[in-house]
Amino acid sequence: MTNGTHISEEDLALHALQALTAEESAAVQAHVAECEVCRAELAAATGDLALVALSTEPQPLPEGARDRFLSRIAEDAKQAGAHPKLAKIIPFNPAAVSRVSVWAPKVAVAALLIIAAGLSWEVMHLDMRLRRETAVLRSMTEKNARAQAVVDVLTAPAAQRVLLTAAKTPPAPSGRAVYLPSTGALIFQGNNLASLPADKTYELWVIPANGSAPIPAGLFRPDATGNASVVLPELPKGVPAKAFGVTVEKASGSDTPTAPILLAGAAPTAGE
Repeated sequence: MTNGTHISEEDLALHALQALTAEESAAVQAHVAECEVCRAELAAATGDLALVALSTEPQPLPEGARDRFLSRIAEDAKQAGAHPKLAKIIPFNPAAVSRVSVWAPKVAVAALLIIAAGLSWEVMHLDMRLRRETAVLRSMTEKNARAQAVVDVLTAPAAQRVLLTAAKTPPAPSGRAVYLPSTGALIFQGNNLASLPADKTYELWVIPANGSAPIPAGLFRPDATGNASVVLPELPKGVPAKAFGVTVEKASGSDTPTAPILLAGAAPTAGE
């Protein structure tokens, strides 16, 4: 059935349902190949029917249903006066098509939005959890590595263990250094140290055995009991120590020791 120059929506829907004969379908295809309006209407009808098919479970047709349906089409086409090229194409139930075209796309879109929202929330939740667990793992790894480095220095057979003492009356300031030349790892503990003005600080020095310039090994200030420590400062590797010393420097530290040296201790040679 046509409405002037175009095939009706009902006839296009029948074609999309494959309810036409081969001759009738060929006529529809020949028309839509040249008619942009009918081609767009056919695409829309095909999309709506596909949504309906996806939203319902397929059921087998009753026996003889197709033949009865085609016979009814032929009879109605004769009564309504069919298009010359589409003699048996008749309108089917427009109300049914209207209802399908209205609610089927809306239901499909709503379902997709619900699924998309759920997936988005799940992805965001998993991402946040992964970030937290990664941060915890990184922190634990760093703490374990530092603890292992401390144990390695304190238990290494090649570490140089030095007691630093003052030459004056007790309670005399003292310091003890444990140094591993191969890795440059150093741990220093000072005791009975005098408090300093705010613009001053203590500085630890490594005196290399090869006679090169003293190496700054860290700044420290004692607590209320006179105790202080330097743990794993950044030092070059592979520098055996001849001695260690402690001086008082300006708050920002110094590149060379400032006399006098308050604490000093000689490092034992290899094998001692």
